Amino acid sequence: MRILGAAALVALLVVPAYAQAPNVNLIPELQSKTPEEKEAEAARDKAYKESLKKIPDAKVSSDPWGNVRSGDAPKTSAKPKKTGSTAN
Repeated sequence: MRILGAAALVALLVVPAYAQAPNVNLIPELQSKTPEEKEAEAARDKAYKESLKKIPDAKVSSDPWGNVRSGDAPKTSAKPKKTGSTAN
């Protein structure tokens, strides 16, 4: 009776693992490219790299709000103002 119970337990553990499609190949065979396909891919890559060179560089601004502020606005000082007494 114990042997039958152990066999049933093993069967319950093996069936879900086997049900995960053991014969399915998830990595299909890689197909090699013909010389014409390789040449066409190289031409596409070259055209892509050339088009990237035509894109102008973005201007980096240290002050993103600079165009919003007016030119005559007074600049604030970076020093903190001391108020109150300094007695310890």
